Amino acid sequence: MTDDAVYELAQVNIARLKAPLDSPQLKDFVDALDPVNASADAADGFVWRLQSEGGDATDIPVFGDSWLIVNLTVWRDANALTAFMYQGQHREMLARRREWFERLAEAVTALWWVPAGHRPTVAEAESRLLHLRTHGPTPYAFTLRTSYPAGASEPVLGKVPEGLGCSR
Repeated sequence: MTDDAVYELAQVNIARLKAPLDSPQLKDFVDALDPVNASADAADGFVWRLQSEGGDATDIPVFGDSWLIVNLTVWRDANALTAFMYQGQHREMLARRREWFERLAEAVTALWWVPAGHRPTVAEAESRLLHLRTHGPTPYAFTLRTSYPAGASEPVLGKVPEGLGCSR
């Protein structure tokens, strides 16, 4: 039996901007970045997030597309991640995401287990997203709706609050 404490949950999500980050259309999103990141940093079960020297990841390239932004984090487990995602200011931001980001047909969020202490790279996150898009949820890359416990090969179906799940 695998001990979950030796694993942490990595998550990546990407978004395609509707306008430049310095545009009036994205002002509310940009203004909320620091407070939302601070609340994530303080959240129970939060482990790590990708950030540049600016304190966020908006200037870190993903898939070679300058209109895509990446959010790459590590959490204790799926419960800690979902507790943060679906409450407070982050929930408010999720509800407004269509104002700032294009709706993408392919999966934009992937989860996977990493050894405790491992910090995933953007290249690793891209690989997991591409795998999920090609093969659907597997232990290599999965979703909150169809997740896998650390070290398992059988999925666990989860419930995502109505209207907040990623569209595929």
